Amino acid sequence: MKYLNQAKVLILFISLLYSTVVLSHGPTVKEKSDTALFSGLETSAGKAVLAFQTALETGDAKTARSLLADDVLIFEGKGVERSAEEYASHHMISDMRYLHAMTIVSIEHHVKEHGALAISNSRSRVKGTYKNQEINRIGNETIILERLDGDWKITHIHWSN
Repeated sequence: MKYLNQAKVLILFISLLYSTVVLSHGPTVKEKSDTALFSGLETSAGKAVLAFQTALETGDAKTARSLLADDVLIFEGKGVERSAEEYASHHMISDMRYLHAMTIVSIEHHVKEHGALAISNSRSRVKGTYKNQEINRIGNETIILERLDGDWKITHIHWSN
């Protein structure tokens, strides 16, 4: 019985120690220099994603559109766009205006190629003023690409914040 009580006390102590350590290390934002949070950006799919992001941020609609598959599916907030033409003729222009007004710092970005498919997952800090509103949020982005006729094309995007 004495050993059972000691075991209970030890388990309680370890549990408290563990919970204190875990709770004291909540989510943190890492700087871009943390290489464990960045991988695959040098791949051809990674370069395509970076080119798309840069095109949106700099207002280069032609390049942004060229990186999208014709039947791209884009989820953002509660909305959905079901083609590159729909996105290019509607929401892309407002996305470019918004991103141009923001300062964007990558927190984490991974791109992994799987044969003719690739997936990009990233998180970014977005700060700035847009339409007289202060913005300071973390955005999440998932992009799926497919190699079509030798080029990587974006077939799906999911943006959230």
